[in-house]
Amino acid sequence: QVQLVESGGGLVQAGDSLRLSCTSSGRTSSRYAVGWFRQVPGKEREFVAAISWSGSSTRYADSVKGRFTISRDNAKKTVYLQMNSLKPEDTADYYCAARSSSYYDTVRGDYDYWGQGTQVTVSS
Repeated sequence: QVQLVESGGGLVQAGDSLRLSCTSSGRTSSRYAVGWFRQVPGKEREFVAAISWSGSSTRYADSVKGRFTISRDNAKKTVYLQMNSLKPEDTADYYCAARSSSYYDTVRGDYDYWGQGTQVTVSS
């Protein structure tokens, strides 16, 4: 079992930056890829970014490409999502997820473990 805890959310203005963190604990000896997803009330949870176990491969949703950067520090068991040039449409609850594979995926259902989420609000 892997536990994930997100942190770093908050209220910011358009154009500001935030860095989200996703820290894992529990059975983390296996290699796992991590993804970030976001959800607003009444909508489906959508893919934001993902990173392979090694960190050498990443993938982004078109809506965040060039503004968000995903990275990881396996020694700290932490994955980061640096969010720059934030827009009001980035407002959502952000979730990190882990899958029992070295390779990332963009499909929500392919992830095995989920955090509780952290809220990001971007005012205009």
